[in-house]
Amino acid sequence: MRVRRFFCPESSCARRTFAEQMPGLTRRHSRWTERLRSTLAAVGLALAGRAGARMARAFGVSISRSAVLRLLDALPEPEVPAPRVVGVDEYATRKGRVYGTVLVDVEPRRPVDLLPDREASSLGAWLEKRPGIKIVCRDRAPFFAEGATAGAPQATQVADLWHLWHNLDVKAELPAPPEGKADSPWRSERFANRIRARYATVHALLEAGHNRHSIGRQLQMTHRTVTSLADVAKPEDLFRGQWQHNRTSVLDEYKPYLDERWDEGCTNAWKLWKEIAPLGYRGSYGRVSAFLRERRTSPRPVTAQPPAPRVVTRWILSRPETLSEIEQLRLKIVLANCPELDALTGHVRSFAEMLTGRQGERLPQWLDAVRQDDLPSLHTLAAGIERDRDAVIAGLTLPWNSGVVEGHVNRSKML
Repeated sequence: MRVRRFFCPESSCARRTFAEQMPGLTRRHSRWTERLRSTLAAVGLALAGRAGARMARAFGVSISRSAVLRLLDALPEPEVPAPRVVGVDEYATRKGRVYGTVLVDVEPRRPVDLLPDREASSLGAWLEKRPGIKIVCRDRAPFFAEGATAGAPQATQVADLWHLWHNLDVKAELPAPPEGKADSPWRSERFANRIRARYATVHALLEAGHNRHSIGRQLQMTHRTVTSLADVAKPEDLFRGQWQHNRTSVLDEYKPYLDERWDEGCTNAWKLWKEIAPLGYRGSYGRVSAFLRERRTSPRPVTAQPPAPRVVTRWILSRPETLSEIEQLRLKIVLANCPELDALTGHVRSFAEMLTGRQGERLPQWLDAVRQDDLPSLHTLAAGIERDRDAVIAGLTLPWNSGVVEGHVNRSKML
């Protein structure tokens, strides 16, 4: 390649000589061709500074990480088309203290902007500059709802399905029984409940037509254990000294008071423990709780005690067809002994059908059905959904969601 070199005849000119430039091939003061520069910029876009410099050395170009970053900084800003469907969520630069907002164009699944805070005013101002936005995907945070309403009144707000199901999951979570202190009969009570649960499960399977070998395989019990549970008339015959009903207890002198309060309708163990403590009771809460549990179970026929709350919650929140035969049977026993839990299960599964089937038009009927049952935790959820009803119905109907936004939030954390 030949280029012309020019000389300036003016003695006062500071530029004595200069060379002819080749557009598209070279640029002034550069040691790289335009093709090599674009190649290094592409490597930097893919790998950033340190990794980009290492890759460049692999194909014979010596470059520092700072030079790679300068190449990236010199690139023109890409032209981003105005989004039509935007997703919004918060991210933390310092968890619990400093939060920002990420905005994602949901259709090409690409972030378009970051806001320095998570205030409704900031989001509203950003949306107001982009009147072409038709859909806003968000979680149920009130500041995002307010910002979207103020900045994009023409847009349809869509509440994310995952957050809806997570809210329902939290409300359906069952409370775990509090453990007593070391001197409480909680350990013996736990043993008794385990025997009762195994006894009821084995006899239910026998009535369903299973043989003892099949029951042992399904419940992972030895044949001897299954036989012992199947042959006794009642589970208390298997306690063998682990459960002592007639032993002396510090609670004995307070049992008449507890019986009287029980007959009056007070069955809350914690409240009754608080009531007898000023009367002189110095024992643990676990003794009171164990006594009341015995009161609850004694007048009724022996049935399986509820499994761990988390296990029951998982059964309720799972698709019925994914549960094993044993799990379905045990859940059926639990629901038969607790009408409130049975009603809760019905509402949860009805909501799941509405969510997976995109049947948002059923939401008003579901809310009315929830209000008719005495389930305070679901009433709280229903009140929150009612305040955001339009966005929830849109989330249960339209195909848009905030999944891509959550992915970019996680990516921002990793970066």
